[in-house]
Amino acid sequence: MTTLRFSGLRLTLGLLALSTIGLAAAPAFAQAPAGAANTVRLLVGYAAGGPVDTAARQFAPVLARELGRNVIVDNRPGAAGLLGAEAVAKAAADGSTLYFGASPTLTISPHVMKSMTLEPAKDLTPVSPVLSYANTLVVNKQLPVKTLRELIAYAKANPGKLTYGSAGMGASNHLSGELFAKQSGTQLTHVPYKGNAPAMNDVMGGQISMMFDIVSTARNYAQSGRVRALAVTSRARNPSLPDVPTMREAGLPGYEVIGWYGVYGPAGLGADQVKQLNTAVNRALADEGLRKQWAEQGYDMWVGEPAKLAAQQRSDFELWRGVTAGMKFE
Repeated sequence: MTTLRFSGLRLTLGLLALSTIGLAAAPAFAQAPAGAANTVRLLVGYAAGGPVDTAARQFAPVLARELGRNVIVDNRPGAAGLLGAEAVAKAAADGSTLYFGASPTLTISPHVMKSMTLEPAKDLTPVSPVLSYANTLVVNKQLPVKTLRELIAYAKANPGKLTYGSAGMGASNHLSGELFAKQSGTQLTHVPYKGNAPAMNDVMGGQISMMFDIVSTARNYAQSGRVRALAVTSRARNPSLPDVPTMREAGLPGYEVIGWYGVYGPAGLGADQVKQLNTAVNRALADEGLRKQWAEQGYDMWVGEPAKLAAQQRSDFELWRGVTAGMKFE
């Protein structure tokens, strides 16, 4: 288990450099709620260094400042993020244990995992949305297509010839490809990998034709000319890839897929605590430094009430239920 600590200190003490982890302590501008524990554990269901963990570590010191409490990022990797979610579900509902949840864990895993002891909609309390992100459809630059419409036409003329990579069976970009095939009326061949990086390497090398990958990583390959970006999966264009159209613009009007991160607590978290935590999260998301950092990574700030997070979770749950219907997962 990897643990980092972010401490709220008074401004008069200045910023304490934590050289061993490359972070600085955040000053406390808010007072902790009466009776609240001084430390909040923010659980992440993935290993240190990945995109979910990185976003949580960027977020934690700003949240600590707004809460006036220590915020510790606590990694519980395993089972596609479910180990972290289960730990939060079993924690005391006192606001001291929160989950930095990623949408695939909460909306896809229930449809693809053979057995789950967690029911996200019942066992976790939505606190606040945090950010959203799009995927980018990229193809090998030698593929004779330059637009999404050309890709669809090529796929229809060559059924099953086009291959697409993913981070594994049931991964969000696997199901994004399945949704694309269904909506475009094409036959594609799925090639699962043990992560996005090896799949992207094979797109560049021509071993597979295409893949969906998160904007923050795909844009580097696209901007350097190593792959060709045809479309982003969000409703609006992504500022970090302004010349790349949306799937809707590019010829598939019904296609929209976003991923997101949100903060959750255990079931039974009191309404007053949820309100206090939601207010602190929304204040943290107004931080200009954090907004700039995440925008540069291709993320969109996603500010709102708990109901907004819950509604998106329900909507995506139903989307992936339809995509996975009839599919078999080993």
